[in-house]
Amino acid sequence: MAEPSKLNERTLLVGCQLQGKDDTLFESSMIELAALVKTAQGDPVMEVSQKRERIHPATVVGKGKVEEIEALIEEIEVDLVIFNHELSPSQMRNLSEALDIKVIDRTQLILDIFAQRAKSREGKLQVELAQLEYLLPRLSGQGAQLSRLGGGIGTRGPGETKLETDRRHIRNRITDIKTQIKTVASHRQRYRERRKTNQAFQIALVGYTNAGKSTWFNVLTDSDAYQEDQLFATLDPMTRKLKLPSGMVALLTDTVGFIQDLPTSLVASFRSTLEEVTEADLIVHMVDISDPNRDKHQETVISLLKELGADKIPMLTVYNKNDLDHEALTHYQSLSVSAIRNEDPKTLLRTIEETIKSSMVPYKVAVPSNEGKLLSELQRLTILEHRFWDDEYNVYVCEGYAHPTLPIYDQIQTLIRTGDIDTE
Repeated sequence: MAEPSKLNERTLLVGCQLQGKDDTLFESSMIELAALVKTAQGDPVMEVSQKRERIHPATVVGKGKVEEIEALIEEIEVDLVIFNHELSPSQMRNLSEALDIKVIDRTQLILDIFAQRAKSREGKLQVELAQLEYLLPRLSGQGAQLSRLGGGIGTRGPGETKLETDRRHIRNRITDIKTQIKTVASHRQRYRERRKTNQAFQIALVGYTNAGKSTWFNVLTDSDAYQEDQLFATLDPMTRKLKLPSGMVALLTDTVGFIQDLPTSLVASFRSTLEEVTEADLIVHMVDISDPNRDKHQETVISLLKELGADKIPMLTVYNKNDLDHEALTHYQSLSVSAIRNEDPKTLLRTIEETIKSSMVPYKVAVPSNEGKLLSELQRLTILEHRFWDDEYNVYVCEGYAHPTLPIYDQIQTLIRTGDIDTE
């Protein structure tokens, strides 16, 4: 357990607004940085920002602003300075020497939160890989700063014991981790293939961090996934069965929340986890309707989905937390819900089923009475709308919708071709 003093490190936030960056977006990014600090169990006590035409190559902000930050550190007694900008190795070194205090950037902060959240072996390996790849170019000249860290925000996780080891050892460790991740990823791939073989329709729940995905995951699947009003409450993906109103059973996967300016190294490290999204037959995109920057958050998610190659998958956009904001939105194919209203889970399930149905193919098939297994599969793996017993032919006539990518569809087509009963 961390020392109590480390649970609420007093933190000074520093932002640099470049020319052309919208004031609202910049302020949103700084608010998000403060939320990230709180999630990392820190205490954001003050914010300092500067408008510049371009980033100062040595210290991000100008010399005068660095001196102002130095004076503030003494005045308000902070333990840590966090820049809302990824610092280069030389900027990190220059700022640490000038301010004589621990300095980290947004990327390190996110890595720290991921280190706290990772529970699975794969998640821990991915965090350590991202930490070490971030650390490697920043080793030179950081001896004094690293020896001062001693724990706290930006130093947690599997990689912290490697901070003062040499480059060769870190490179070897990176190679070893990549090998282990490949092995775990291959297991995950086989698991996904087995799910396909078992004919499961797969739904991925995605969205900006803290959009309410885990809350809805728990409501819809009667599960107990970790949920909290904080950023990155979910890191390791979780998959559970989801029963739709027709009786069809799908698999719903809760995924890690997206965020603007998500470090490239994290996207790369977590690619195997994020591939859960690329394997989906439907993406449910959850948006926090009460967030004033919801449009920007939507753009961020859609951009990352495109980067992952998942932008062609059918998507249902769901505006969540409408109990906090009643404004009607018309962007995308959308539904407005709140997890605290009793009728909304049923509404969401019906809408998901209707969305799935729109990508399915209608069928009408005669099933012999001795094909009990097939009848059960039609109920479980398709949207079975009508089933009745035909006394003349001693068969069940089933009507519904089946997804053409699932094996059950091929079974239906075979039965239609070989059957000698007119179901028209």
